[in-house]
Amino acid sequence: MAAPGKRKLGAATSGSGAGWSKRGSGAAGPEGSGREQPQSPFVEGSIVRVTMENFLTYDNCEVSPGPHLNMIVGANGTGKSSIVCAICLGLAGKPSFIGRADKVGLYVKRGCSKGLVEIELFKTPKNLVIKREIHVANNASVWFVNKKPSTLKIVEEQIAALNIQVGNLCQFLPQDKVGEFAKLSKTELLEATEKSVGPPEMYQFHCELKNFRERERELENSLQEKTNFLEKMKQRNERYKQDVERYYERKRHLDLIEMLERKRPWVEYENVRQQHEEVKQNRDHAKEELKKLQQAKSPMTQQIQEVEKQWRNLDIKIKEKTAEIKDTSQRCKQKQDAVEKKDKQIEEIQQALRMKSDEEMDRQKRIHNARKMIEDWQNELNSTGNSENLQPQIDSINNELRQLQEEKANIDGEMSDLRRERENLEREKKRVTDRIVQFNNMMNQKEDKLRGRYRDTHNALLWLRENKDRFKRSVCEPMMLAINMKDNRHAKYVENHISVNDMRAFVFESQEDMEIFLREVRDHQKLKVNAVCAPTESCAENRPSRSVEELHQYGVFSYLRELFDAPHPVMSYLCSQYRVHDVPVGTEKTRSMIERVIQETKFKQIYTAEERYSVKVSAYTNQTISSNTSLRPAQFLTVTVDADERRQLENQLKDINRHFQLRDSQLHTLYERQKGLERKDNELRQQKKERLERKNKRKQLESKISMKHDSLKQMEQDAINLEEESQQTNARIKEINVQKAKLVTELMQLIKNCITLNILKVDLVLQSTTVNSKKNRLESDYKAATVQLRALEQQVSDLGEKKRVLLEKCKGLMRKARQACNLSPDQEIPKDFQTAFQDLPSTLDEIDALLNEEKSRASCFTGLNASVVEEYNRRAQEIQQVTEELEEKKNELESYRQNISQVKERWLTPLKQLVEQINEKFSNFFSSMQCAGEVDLHTENEEEYDKYGIRIRVKFRSNTQLHELTPHHQSGGERSVSTMLYLMALQELNRCPFRVVDEINQGMDPVNERRVFEMVVKTACKESTSQYFFITPKLLQNLTYAEKMTVLFVYNGPFMLEPTKWNLKAFRKRRRQVEQMDQ
Repeated sequence: MAAPGKRKLGAATSGSGAGWSKRGSGAAGPEGSGREQPQSPFVEGSIVRVTMENFLTYDNCEVSPGPHLNMIVGANGTGKSSIVCAICLGLAGKPSFIGRADKVGLYVKRGCSKGLVEIELFKTPKNLVIKREIHVANNASVWFVNKKPSTLKIVEEQIAALNIQVGNLCQFLPQDKVGEFAKLSKTELLEATEKSVGPPEMYQFHCELKNFRERERELENSLQEKTNFLEKMKQRNERYKQDVERYYERKRHLDLIEMLERKRPWVEYENVRQQHEEVKQNRDHAKEELKKLQQAKSPMTQQIQEVEKQWRNLDIKIKEKTAEIKDTSQRCKQKQDAVEKKDKQIEEIQQALRMKSDEEMDRQKRIHNARKMIEDWQNELNSTGNSENLQPQIDSINNELRQLQEEKANIDGEMSDLRRERENLEREKKRVTDRIVQFNNMMNQKEDKLRGRYRDTHNALLWLRENKDRFKRSVCEPMMLAINMKDNRHAKYVENHISVNDMRAFVFESQEDMEIFLREVRDHQKLKVNAVCAPTESCAENRPSRSVEELHQYGVFSYLRELFDAPHPVMSYLCSQYRVHDVPVGTEKTRSMIERVIQETKFKQIYTAEERYSVKVSAYTNQTISSNTSLRPAQFLTVTVDADERRQLENQLKDINRHFQLRDSQLHTLYERQKGLERKDNELRQQKKERLERKNKRKQLESKISMKHDSLKQMEQDAINLEEESQQTNARIKEINVQKAKLVTELMQLIKNCITLNILKVDLVLQSTTVNSKKNRLESDYKAATVQLRALEQQVSDLGEKKRVLLEKCKGLMRKARQACNLSPDQEIPKDFQTAFQDLPSTLDEIDALLNEEKSRASCFTGLNASVVEEYNRRAQEIQQVTEELEEKKNELESYRQNISQVKERWLTPLKQLVEQINEKFSNFFSSMQCAGEVDLHTENEEEYDKYGIRIRVKFRSNTQLHELTPHHQSGGERSVSTMLYLMALQELNRCPFRVVDEINQGMDPVNERRVFEMVVKTACKESTSQYFFITPKLLQNLTYAEKMTVLFVYNGPFMLEPTKWNLKAFRKRRRQVEQMDQ
């Protein structure tokens, strides 16, 4: 918010009075609209008056500049550039020309619904008054010309007629566009210069030349296209010429093909006719052979019948012998089976005897083993002691086992309790760990934002985490990660208070550590990072100037430092650099009483709910000035981590881990005790087992011995008489052998009978085979004769059919041949055909070969028809027509080039003279400053008129070469000097009514500023020059001033007179009286 006070603007001119308007001042000058002007020092289009209402910082202000040099002087922020904005917008300039805001509504004073700018321009016979009303609601403007409603187009036409160009940097150079002048390209600078100082027709000629050159290119391209088209047409027609020749050659091939196709059916007919005669002779010969074969076939049938009857008789005898042999073989098989059965009975009897012998041997062996076992058990029973002495030992062991079980149950209970406690600890640990992970995720979100916006800073952070051991003292990560808001709603205050560069800066406690870090990440890794060093003496505990309780009455609820946590070095740096310990944060209540807060608290910075107020004291008037800006939404610190809760969780996690270790140690101790008890329990149980076994062993032995004696008696009673069994077995075998001998005798007799029958059968089979062979031979001969007979019959039939087919084919070929020659059935072949046929091949193969050859040759001539010749002639006429058009185009282009040459001469010669004049004045200005500079007309191709440009080259030191003026090569002050001197070089040549230059001397050193100022005064105060506005916040002492210059002071303060009470004559009179009193 602006500090309370009044803004006033005053104009003091030599030999002239001053008048003032209501609330905010204006330069003196008579009121009027379109007033007539007698002889005047103003040039046509100069500014006579500028009036502003509710415009930027002004409520109501009127400025009356002089006709020559106007120096507008005032401290920063008083409203100098507002006058420049009023001139630009009042003369139909666009907001983008000024570079302050993109909407015209933003130039209306805050809190007002509309603003007004009125400019009076000198014009004969009557001044031109242009008024622009700016409405905030719809960002629109209403125009008036000489107090009559008008349109923007009419205003622009009126301004253009006076050669006013507020968009031309050579005429109008606002504060925010000073740096843009050096960025103008050579072409843009040339066009701006032509518009500014050239004759009216010069820029028009330049535009015409560029259009002419474009038309010339079009004609050249059209001419080239026509030439190429003509060449292609000639080439295509040349190809058509060859096609015509190929057409006739193809026709010759087609005629030959036609004649070959006519002769071919006659040759084919002759070949078929000869085949018909040959088939007819072969058929007659086959009929004679068929007759002879039928006569030789009849005797063979009777011989086959006799042999077949003989073979059947032999076959019946063979079957009878086969049946007898089968019956005898069956009886032999029965006798053989009976003999084998007797052998099997003998084997079974012998096997039964062997089994009884083995059973007896086994019984003897078992008896021996039983007696030995009884003896061994008896010895063991004798060695076993009395079992009554073992029971006390067993009872003692049982008591010890019961004690062990009780102790083990206690240990199990303790271990179960410890396990439950451990499970509870695990659940608690998981809860704490999950919560810590949530905090880490929040930190990762902040780190992700850092990585997304500042990749180099994030890479440096990763390197720092891996190399912390290289630093002597602690290093804090970037502030946006280190700072933790207690409430994320307050993040916007911190982010608006701390610069973005510091938000991503690393904080060091040691200057040496910071140099090591920057050397690594900036020099070696080429990363763009920021780093700061905390003050040597800690400022983190600095106290605010007033307690926060005292500020509650203003709506302040905290200081900025109390809203966040940060590591000690970061907090120390922020307290030292940004005084976060002494910056209050208030609410809407604070904003509503902000003026009182500023006056009573004297804070330099104050935050309300949505705004930031900065307070400073004017160096001129000691007046308090405030400004306010809206708070940007927070981007980086919105993620809040409760540091106290995190520390508590980490301590809690350590306690849990410690309890874990304690429980694990206790469980291990109990486990070892349990293992010891288990070992002791196993030992006691083993002892108990051994004693119980000893106690039961005697009873078991006595029982075993008794049972074994009973078993031995039974085995002794089961004895077998082997001798008796052997005699019985031999008697049975002898009886069976007698029966077996009888069977063998009968079997031998049957075998002899079977052999006799087989011999008789073999003899009959041999006889049958001989008869069958003869029968087969006769049948084979009969079949061969039959096959041969049928083959001849088929051959005769086939030859007859073939003869018929060939006859039909001959008739068809005859008709085809006559059709090919277009002959009737009774018409003879014409003589010309016969003559042509004699020159052609006489065989089908030769005709087909020649026909294929000619067709192949004809097929090579594809795409040809009778229209080829017509197309060739038509294109020849087109070529003639295009040739004539091409000649006309060449004449037109030559005429166009002559016109371009004339316009070029009328444009380029004055332009070179103009650039030479500018160069002369520019060089003289630089020479007077002991520097060097030149201006020349630059182009790479004289025919490319859109590439012409003005090149400015300067040097400020004797040991350097001339360098082209660019935004990068020269320093800011050098660019300002060069720009100013170029504009001064245009001043005397200028045909524009006024020029505006805003704060161009800011980057100059005092020497150059003084030199440039003297040149401006000298040049702009000449009779022949136009009006000049020079805006500056400061002036050097002891400058040279001229009588024709006007100095306009823009100033403010609490002790200014009301505009209606200001009287310049009375002020001068009092000033003289004071001077006389002092003398």
